[in-house]
Amino acid sequence: MADAAELTRIIEPEAEALGLALVRVMMIGGKDDPTLQLMAERPDTRQLTIDDCERLSRRLSDALDAADPIAESYRLEVSSPGIDRPLTRLQDYDDWKGHEARLTLREPLNGRRQYRGELLGREAETVLIDVSGLGPTGLPFAGIHSAKLVLTDKLIKATAPLSAEGADDISYDERGDSPHPNPSPRGEGLLEGQD
Repeated sequence: MADAAELTRIIEPEAEALGLALVRVMMIGGKDDPTLQLMAERPDTRQLTIDDCERLSRRLSDALDAADPIAESYRLEVSSPGIDRPLTRLQDYDDWKGHEARLTLREPLNGRRQYRGELLGREAETVLIDVSGLGPTGLPFAGIHSAKLVLTDKLIKATAPLSAEGADDISYDERGDSPHPNPSPRGEGLLEGQD
């Protein structure tokens, strides 16, 4: 498998050139279905449009083909982090302060690895979380194995799309079996192989 740090070194400048922030780079699927999964967002909106995904995917395909950091064949998957997003950067804990999160540590701290509660931000390299029954708790950022926001009504409201324009406007191709959001009458805007 390819080295995540090497992949990030290649991918991050390409995302930044498009005005996007890289959230996560991960190889998934094992040897049977190797997939390079990456999540990105617009720093100003914390969202990613379909057009952003397409532009980043095309740009990365060229950069990854040139660098060739993955020995075997693989699929490239580009997406937004989603509502219940992973928390991968130290800054995420300040950005999502006040929202509920679930964190898993690499090694137990005070007899437990799992923590769930309201994020309180961070102090230096320590993530602060208000855990029911424990109160405010500090966890070392370097010791966090995985973390993600918990889907709540508050989170859904905070991450509502900036625009829902076109969300109810679904068209179908000539066969009537493949939905395409708002295609033009001439087929412009469709990805290769969708016409």
